[in-house]
Amino acid sequence: MTEKLEKFPDGSCDCHVHIYGPFDRFPVDYSGKFAPKQEFPVEMLFDVWKSIGISRGVIVHAGNAGSDNEVTLEALKRFPDKLRAVAILDQHVTDKRLDELTDAGFKGVRINLLYQDGKPVLSGGGMNLDDLKALAPRIAERGWHAQLWIETGDLQQLAPEIEKLPLDFVIDHQGRTMADKTVNYSGYQWFCDRGLKSGRYWCKLSGADRNTRIGSPYKDTEDFMKALVAANRFHRRANHFDPSL
Repeated sequence: MTEKLEKFPDGSCDCHVHIYGPFDRFPVDYSGKFAPKQEFPVEMLFDVWKSIGISRGVIVHAGNAGSDNEVTLEALKRFPDKLRAVAILDQHVTDKRLDELTDAGFKGVRINLLYQDGKPVLSGGGMNLDDLKALAPRIAERGWHAQLWIETGDLQQLAPEIEKLPLDFVIDHQGRTMADKTVNYSGYQWFCDRGLKSGRYWCKLSGADRNTRIGSPYKDTEDFMKALVAANRFHRRANHFDPSL
């Protein structure tokens, strides 16, 4: 890499990262396309953050990172000022466990609703819509949100159903819309307009490597990020002047 790596502004937040291991303490699942190839404990994460100017972040517990969120929970207990987290849960999780996770800094659950090119994208240990419906009242009481791994067109179709839940929603990876659909894709246009306007949706400016069709440096995903930023600015400004929106 010959380009100079610029640092992020002070206070920048990494909104989506996974940690793995040490494997002797937190065994991982090596099955599936998202299996880790090496350890990446929280100390290594902090080294990366320091090199690029990140000061805080959100660990999204990975399905392959071991059962019951333990590696992520330990990291939050050790570094409460730097970290928050998103869990993968069983719908039968006890209230005691939910309270423990909440106290440690867990703020949401990740739900796998992703289809790509007509096929489900599976990740070990994931949660589905039925799990979310069962858990929604209990996590809402604790101030959690639902983080949805879903493509914007599918989200548009599902919105009338999920919006009945007492939750706000964070959408993964720029709406997980493949770049060759372009920002004119109806699902993306709906999300930038109706979705963000509702005030119940947020979207992560992450995952360019997942949405590209041409590879690094992911130039075909730039318009998607710019569209989200522009829509967010517009709707937040509109909401400031018109509380009814």
